[in-house]
Amino acid sequence: MKNKYMFGGLIIVVFLGVMGWLFTQTNVAYVSNFESVVNSSKAVKATGSWVKEKRYVFDSERNTFSFYMSDETGKQMKVIYKGSIPNNFESCTSVVVTGKYHNGVFQASDILTKCPSKYETQMPANSKT
Repeated sequence: MKNKYMFGGLIIVVFLGVMGWLFTQTNVAYVSNFESVVNSSKAVKATGSWVKEKRYVFDSERNTFSFYMSDETGKQMKVIYKGSIPNNFESCTSVVVTGKYHNGVFQASDILTKCPSKYETQMPANSKT
């Protein structure tokens, strides 16, 4: 009977240890300036906006999507994402990319676009600002 409790307790301790380790592995920090992105060795979520003047490029042969984004200070960084263009990329107001900075470019594993909300209050057409 005592062996059953010891075995059950061991399973619980191992389970909690694995869950704790997995939690620390998925903890990704948000950064809003690219200087922090360049200096980080871990994966980060970088926020910024798409630089529309430097158009995006989609390479269908390699299935890569690349564009430039700028942070809140105006510093620009090239982003390469292995995958297709997000549906609403051209109308987005800001971009959140997850990945690592490597060899002068940000290698994104995920892209989240934030677009203007259709639920934001709009000024009536006949009102003056």
